[in-house]
Formats: sequence, C-alpha cells, structure tokens
Amino acid sequence: MGEKGVLLRMEHISKSFGVVKALIDVQFQLERGEIHALLGENGAGKTTLIKVLTGVEELVEGLVYLEGQEIHPNSPEEAQKIGISTVYQEVNLCPNLSVAENLYIGREIIKRGRIDWDSTNRKAVELLKRFDLNIDVTRNLDNYSVAVQQMIAIARACDISAKVLILDEPTSCLSVTEVANLFSIMKKLKAQGMGIIFVTHFLEQVYEVTDKITVLRNGEFVGTYETGNLSRIELVSRMLGKDYTALNEIAAKEESSHTGDLFLEMRDVSGIGTIRDMDLSIHRGEVMGLSGLLGSGRSETAKLIFGIDRMQKGEMRIHGKKVQIRNALDAICNGIGFCPEDRKAAGIIGDLSIRDNIILALQTKHGIFHTISRQKAKQIADEYIKKLEIKTSGLDQKIKNLSGGNQQKVILARWLATNPDLLILDEPTRGIDIGTKAEIQKILMKLASQGMAVIFISSEIDEMIRCCSCMAILKDMRKVTELRGDEISEQSVMDHIAGGSIA
Repeated sequence: MGEKGVLLRMEHISKSFGVVKALIDVQFQLERGEIHALLGENGAGKTTLIKVLTGVEELVEGLVYLEGQEIHPNSPEEAQKIGISTVYQEVNLCPNLSVAENLYIGREIIKRGRIDWDSTNRKAVELLKRFDLNIDVTRNLDNYSVAVQQMIAIARACDISAKVLILDEPTSCLSVTEVANLFSIMKKLKAQGMGIIFVTHFLEQVYEVTDKITVLRNGEFVGTYETGNLSRIELVSRMLGKDYTALNEIAAKEESSHTGDLFLEMRDVSGIGTIRDMDLSIHRGEVMGLSGLLGSGRSETAKLIFGIDRMQKGEMRIHGKKVQIRNALDAICNGIGFCPEDRKAAGIIGDLSIRDNIILALQTKHGIFHTISRQKAKQIADEYIKKLEIKTSGLDQKIKNLSGGNQQKVILARWLATNPDLLILDEPTRGIDIGTKAEIQKILMKLASQGMAVIFISSEIDEMIRCCSCMAILKDMRKVTELRGDEISEQSVMDHIAGGSIA
C-alpha cells in the first residue's frame, strides 16, 4: 500500500444520515508536498468527507490509508495523534487563554511537577517565528486578529507533527494581504513535504495556490484534475453538472426610474459610536447597495435601521411618517426584515428544526399569545422550502445539519414569511457555492421586481454591480456618494471608496 509520493488515500467512502446519502463511493488521494483543493457546491459532501477523515463521523463504508497504513480515527484527537490536523474558518482555540497556552495546552513543559512557563513561552516564540509571527505569546488570543489566530492554529497543528493539514475555508474573513501571507506559509509547508487539503469557495485562490483539484457533486466523486489543466469554465461545469450560465441569466437590474413609492428615509442620522450624518432613501422595487471597505459603516447602517444599534440623532421616516425603531420587534412591526452577516452566530438557531427557524420571526411578530399552529407552521415551511429549493430531508431536520447555502435560504425564508416591505441582506452569499449564490441573487432581483425594497451588502463588487439599481458608497462611517443606473461601474465604485469626499 505504500505508493511513492502518496500520503493519504481514501477509497469507496460512503456515508448516510438516515435516508440522506451524504457520500456515495467517494475517492480522494493526496500526495506529499501537495496543495489539493476539495471543491463542490454546498451539500456536495466536502464537510462530511473531512469529518470522516478526522474521526468526527464514524467510517462505516470504505477504507482510509495514511502513508500506506490503514487508519480508523474515532475522534479529532486520534486523528491529530496520527498526523491529521484541521484548521477551521471559525478558529477552534480558547480566546481567554494566552497564545502560548493555546499552542501547548496539554503539552506544556513540566519541571519539578509544575509548568515551566518561561520555557513554554520561549518555545512558543520560536515556533511562531517559523510562521513569520512576532507577537507577545503571553497575551490572550482574543487580543489578535482572526488572521493571526488562524496562523496560530496552523502553527499548533504543524507542531503536533502534522502530515496532513486540512484548511477549511481559511480565507473567508481575511484581507488580501493576510491571504497572501497565508499562501506563503502554505507554500513553505508544501516545500517541507506536508500534504494540504484546501477547502474554499474562492476559485481565483484555487488557481493561485493549488496543484490539484478534486470535485464532489451531490455526495459523489466527479474527478481529480491538475489545476493547470482545468479551465475555470470546465471546473464550474463539473461542480454544477451542467454548463454554467446562472449568473449571466440574472435579469437586468431595474433602472431607478422604475422604482415605486418612497419607503424609508433617513435624515442626518448618527448612531452611538457608529454611522454619522447619514442621509439615505429607499424606494419600493429598488435594490440599494451599501458598498465600502470593512469598517466603512455598511453593517452598522443595516443594524441601525433594524434597531440593533441605537440612533443618537437625526430622524427616520417610513411611508413619510416619523418612526422610532428601538429594537428588532419595532423593525419587524414596521415591515423590515434582516438577514445578518454572520448566519451562524446571529441567524440560525442550530438545534431547532428548519420549520421552527422559518416561523421564528413571524411568531415574534404575532406575539407569544398568538401561537402559530403546527399545521400552519408546516404549511409556511413547506411553501418556502419549495419556493427557495431548500435541500433538506424534512421539516424536522435540525438547521445546523444543512449546508451553509441552505442555511442561508432558511434565514431568507424566515423573513419572507413576515411579508416585509424592506429586506436587508448583509453578505447573504458569503461562503456559499457559486450555484446557490446565483439563486440568491435571482431571488432578490425577483423580490425587487415585485415591489419589495431591498438593501444589499456584499464585499464582492461585481455582485453589487450585477444586482443593485443604486448604490451608496460608504467610507469612515459616512456616505461618500450615491450612484445610480449607468453611473454604477467597478471603476467608479473603487474610485469613490479609495478617495471620495463626503457627499
């Protein structure tokens, strides 16, 4: 079983959860000194395959070999001991402990029956130097950025004699500079003979850093390809199982002249420690984009409109009438829905069913004394599962067991069930596959064409240009300018973000 160069091999892997077949006869092979992308739409089976490999899920059907030896890890700890480490998008370390403690927890240097912190801290400093990190290892982990925390997690994984390093969506929250630094480290580890499995939704990053690509679709193995020999169009076609035209098929955005009545108006609005002197008008049938860099005030504007953040001065009008939105219930009762940026932390309730997640906002709107019947809840959930094509084994399936894209659709269904006049979508397509991304873009365009007002926030400028009929450019918590119709282009947006003066 010891082929030259082969580090990890998975053969005929199948996995079912009840009647749902998550993996069907999947193959995967990783060479030494290779960066190998594992790609597929949400629900393709990537996460399940990783969980089987790392002992989170039991290996029932199939065989796994590491360096030619058959392995059966029953937990992530067992997998780590034999050389398989995983670094997730959400860093799985202890923020209330020091950097050194996180690096060596359970492996501290002991002298005379006590932890030798001086030696442990020195060892931590030396380890991080290998990853170009020069930081104070005695400070708590939560003092550092997500990018630094990820590098610390990678350093820890490598120090535990990792042979296989799995990076699961590591770049979702990183800047361009931080991504470049991560790729530099990945290439160093590759040169040292480590095998790296790279899971991402950013196709340009796949072509920048990987050697091979394995594609899964609907739980099945599609193929393994040399990255340099597979065009992007061919890759997307294999991921979707068809020629990909979904994004190009999105209907042309409505011009601002076609929009309806004024729904929401903000005049000289400032929040407590957030946006300043904001003037903004949202009409029915309009997709208003909020564009700018992180920290520009995009999410802060959304949170203030929805009552999560408090208004310090100015006024807000709905249908021309002055309103005070002090909390989410006020917003819901005024016809506003909000899909938050972090769907896991602020959107889904993981242990509740899909049905209960869908009716949550509507039940809040009705009040605790007007409980939605189980039959009515089923009817509502069935309607939106069908409308939004949510892939699920049933209404009672826990939402945490859905793919990211399907979780996002459930949150969208939750707000559509309240029949809102204004729907705020903050990064609704982040971290989801290209097919589901196109579906969500089509949905928001359709909602606007039916007269709903939409506020759309995305870090991807091409997505904003494709979907928005008007766009407010934000910088340093203020609105710089507003673009409409033909004024919206990548160049004009970038110019205003980079150096525009306050409008």
